[in-house]
Amino acid sequence: MRRRDVLLGGSASLLTLPAAAQSRWTFDRSVSSIEMSVSAFGQTRRGRFSDWSGDIIFDPASLSRTRANVVVQAASLRLSPSIGTDRATGPGFLDAARYPTIRFVLLSVEPAGGDSYNARADVTIKGRTNAVSFPVDLRATGDRAHLTGAFTVNRTDFGIGTSGPWNRLVGRQATVRFALQARRT
Repeated sequence: MRRRDVLLGGSASLLTLPAAAQSRWTFDRSVSSIEMSVSAFGQTRRGRFSDWSGDIIFDPASLSRTRANVVVQAASLRLSPSIGTDRATGPGFLDAARYPTIRFVLLSVEPAGGDSYNARADVTIKGRTNAVSFPVDLRATGDRAHLTGAFTVNRTDFGIGTSGPWNRLVGRQATVRFALQARRT
């Protein structure tokens, strides 16, 4: 069987997969979303990242070969209510000017029954990379795939909001929710 190397979306990691098993998919941003929520000032604040890109290598018959790379523009976060958006993307928290991108690299997907799976990924925020594990739902129908799930990160692990008066008023745990659709290319 012929082998081919695939470079994921500008990522420094190189995957070598059998050519016959490869299937490249492209995320459809018009029907996908990446959102986050965090407790702040006694309320849950929700936000959505509007500018992101990514790709996925996905073979429904061989999930062990599934890999994804998503790059989110930190400055594209919009909170609801919007009053906290500038603070969230500013120097005390995401520091989007110095660290413009957030990177998510899906490393593995393992069956957990039906359309449910356990995923493992590396998340890089503000130049710090941490591993996350989380449940996902993954369905493929023809040339469309749907991936939904959520994971929680401790913002202090990434150096987010660790000093200043706001540190005690914002919860340590931030939850990222995603609903992604991809199309076979």
